[in-house]
Amino acid sequence: MKRFLHFLGLILVVVVLAGGLALNGAIAPAQAALRQLEEAPGQTVVQSRQTLKDQEGNTWQAIAFRRTTPDGENHIYLRLVAFPGVATLDHSQPLRLKNFTGKTLKAVDLSESMFTDETQSQPGSGQYDLGPILMELETAIPIRLILATMEGPDIVLNVAPEMIAEWRSLASGI
Repeated sequence: MKRFLHFLGLILVVVVLAGGLALNGAIAPAQAALRQLEEAPGQTVVQSRQTLKDQEGNTWQAIAFRRTTPDGENHIYLRLVAFPGVATLDHSQPLRLKNFTGKTLKAVDLSESMFTDETQSQPGSGQYDLGPILMELETAIPIRLILATMEGPDIVLNVAPEMIAEWRSLASGI
């Protein structure tokens, strides 16, 4: 009888813990990884920052962001940055976004607008116009970002559907 009561007590503890976790998950607010910054009066930036690995294991920073200018215009960009020496990107080529069904989209390279001072530019970084194609990206299918390089094979970065959904949330204004 003592064992039976002990067993019931353990079951009760497990049920209470599971119920508490389920209740907490149901009422907890969504934790978006979006950050909002004010760059200048009337100009804001909302950004999503993620870390990606390429096919060689190199780490890249992926920053999707929406810039709202004082006149109310919104622009959505994707900035990709590698550690120095990883790659020299070919900025004459667009960023290719390819899903696993074979659909390929292209984002125009706008890297020249990343820095106002040419001495700050980095060969392993690029900025792309994500706005025109963002809503064509499926939120249920992973994609590959394909970056052309000057010295060798293309760089391939795998992007999970959750990251695509976060990028798309930039367009909706959070």
